Amino acid sequence: MDILPESNDQYGTKQYWNQRYAREDDDASFDWFKSYSEIADILRSLIPEKRSRILMLGCGNSKLSEDMYDDGYHNIVNTDYSSIIIEKMKQRHGDARPQMEWHEMDVRDLEFDDSSFDVAIDKGTMDAMMTAKGDIWNPPQQVVDDCTREVREVIRTLRKEMGVFIYLTFGQPHFRKRYLTVPGTKLEIRELGEAFHYYLYILRT
Repeated sequence: MDILPESNDQYGTKQYWNQRYAREDDDASFDWFKSYSEIADILRSLIPEKRSRILMLGCGNSKLSEDMYDDGYHNIVNTDYSSIIIEKMKQRHGDARPQMEWHEMDVRDLEFDDSSFDVAIDKGTMDAMMTAKGDIWNPPQQVVDDCTREVREVIRTLRKEMGVFIYLTFGQPHFRKRYLTVPGTKLEIRELGEAFHYYLYILRT
């Protein structure tokens, strides 16, 4: 089954993801970049409290939430704007991982109260919004607006002076810092990998 889009900019559309998830097997999974086992030590150090309320941004059918839950992080709230994958994930994990929540929601317009999460995690969602055609050095205004809105919404929902936004991507700092440099927050950037580099952006409120 061919699930790749005809062009990369389709990664940024709800239509593509709904069609893809509808065609995939119910137990299918896909993880952008690193698996949990590869970054578990880093996440454990960044989230030392297993009771932390964690917001997963654009969960898709990734195994990240599942693996974190099985590692003791039970207070995970998953969001995705595809109603199809949210329903599939509810069915997949409802009995085995009953404390996890699943919500159809757009990361650019989160329906949560202010200061309601300790941690937010993005592993590939913002990158999908950056696939629109255009100059990567001077991205289209829609890309700028979408990414800015996501970060703004994340900061709004994180607890003040103690919240952490963790963003894993292959995007180099000169392409990503513009969205993550926010007054009143502190940004840390870590380079991961050897032959192929990934970047971990840690934004603290």
